[in-house]
Amino acid sequence: MPDISSSRVRLLVSVRDAAEAALARDAGADLIDAKDPDRGALGDLPPDTVRAIAAASGDRLTSAVAGEPQDGRAASACLAALAGTGVRYLKIAWAPRRDATGLVLPAGRPVIAVLFAEDGPSGADVPALAAAGFSGAMIDTRGKDGRRLTDHLPLPRLAGFAGACQTHGLLSGLAGSLALDDIPALAALGPGYLGFRGGLCGQGDRTGRLDPARIAEAVRRLAAVVPCPEAA
Repeated sequence: MPDISSSRVRLLVSVRDAAEAALARDAGADLIDAKDPDRGALGDLPPDTVRAIAAASGDRLTSAVAGEPQDGRAASACLAALAGTGVRYLKIAWAPRRDATGLVLPAGRPVIAVLFAEDGPSGADVPALAAAGFSGAMIDTRGKDGRRLTDHLPLPRLAGFAGACQTHGLLSGLAGSLALDDIPALAALGPGYLGFRGGLCGQGDRTGRLDPARIAEAVRRLAAVVPCPEAA
């Protein structure tokens, strides 16, 4: 079962190396996510880099993206390559309604399915993810062209996704070129976490370096949000 409490929405910060992991840790990130921002939405990092990130994250929860495979067998291989790196969660791109034939999830390592907003995911996709053995599900944006998550999907649909995850016992996450100003509306929907990269970098450039002041501000804004009763 996911080990992120549903009592509040947590902050996920994507990092590219151990130095950024330490910075995110010290600035208050709840979940430190290993990802290569130079390689698209879910660019995976080498296992040795992921190990160093896990070590630098201290007592914070950690995750690592495992790429964008095209089928279950390829996903299994990508996940296996990172299963021994010491992170708590693994994340893998997964198309809505994809056949899970050939998918083998690593034992003892919760896996989060990442659905892209451009594919139109909804809460109706969640039962199949739970049946396939995923421990969590999140929505991100495939394209990093300045459009944010809510440019693709309306708030009611995102709320339905987060609610379906809660009903089926899955950790839920929302991400996709989020800005600090997105926090109140999205956190009120009751996801397990909100994921950030570009919005926490200088000039909003996701390939740049993280700004600790922006991370601290995200932490502050999340702490101020009270989830809607129907999302709690």
